[in-house]
Amino acid sequence: MKSKEARIKELETQMESSDFWDNNTKAKSLIEESQNLKIWTIPYRDLESRFSNANDLIEEVFAINDQELIDTLTKELFAVDKGLKELEIRKMLGGELDNKNCYLSINSGAGGTESCDWALMLSRMYQRWAALRGWKCEVIDTVEGDVAGIKSLTMKLEGPFAYGYAKSEKGVHRLVRISPFDSNAKRHTSFASIDVTPEITDDIAIEIKPDDIRIDTYRSQGAGGQHVNKTDSAVRITHFPSGFVVSCQNERSQLQNKETCFKMLRSKLYEKAVSDREESLSLLGGEKKEIAWGSQIRNYVFHPYTLVKDTRTKEETSDVQKVMDGDIDPFVNRFLQEFG
Repeated sequence: MKSKEARIKELETQMESSDFWDNNTKAKSLIEESQNLKIWTIPYRDLESRFSNANDLIEEVFAINDQELIDTLTKELFAVDKGLKELEIRKMLGGELDNKNCYLSINSGAGGTESCDWALMLSRMYQRWAALRGWKCEVIDTVEGDVAGIKSLTMKLEGPFAYGYAKSEKGVHRLVRISPFDSNAKRHTSFASIDVTPEITDDIAIEIKPDDIRIDTYRSQGAGGQHVNKTDSAVRITHFPSGFVVSCQNERSQLQNKETCFKMLRSKLYEKAVSDREESLSLLGGEKKEIAWGSQIRNYVFHPYTLVKDTRTKEETSDVQKVMDGDIDPFVNRFLQEFG
């Protein structure tokens, strides 16, 4: 920790120099390095200070036997302990891409309307998870289901180590429940897949040749303001060499949507380049699987009993509603402990 703080001081000294901005690329790189180091040092020093303050009060609080103060102090110590555990998990996020923001995409799979509804449920779960973590979450693109739910959705997650945490969710998620769309109240199984791509910064050069892509424009669908369904502002880009397809309809202008699409495409290509260099896709979340039976990473059972169980780590809970409300950190942390 001391070496990190020493490096921060060194960087801050450089940033105070009158010629710091003479080289914009270098300046931005140094600022990013400083911010990445502070992500570690600031929480650590904060926890250290909180523990020291609480520790100084223990003897006095128990001496006067004030139950309200004892309860407050106990909660503070538990909070500090939780923060330390969070930092321990974060120590496992040392990959080249782990500290990046990310794009999380959801695609419905086998199951028709059921799977479209399941994809919508998952989108709400991840948005609530982002809120619990204090991250910014922005929906970039949505394709509505024919009857209900969504066929696909892409959201951008912005927060410390967003990709590092979210990458554990890559894979197929399976739901078992009594269908609200079946008049006979039969049990149905639905599938949806999650993909996560790190957002790359502008200083990383990724070449995209004009002959390698096709750009399509179309009308946006769903809620989104007065321009939706009136102009062909939505954009889809297909990259032939990789097979990647990205789309965006969130912004008001076609130009803005095109810029977002190129940013997502560059991010996907960079992730692929990193994974190729590391010679193992498993280091970035595992191989792609068919969105169907037998390929799931996690099962969510609503009937005849309640259970959420991760097939990789065996982490499980019977509190399905809590999970759907965004409390997925136990699954994420267990994955990082075993595979991070």
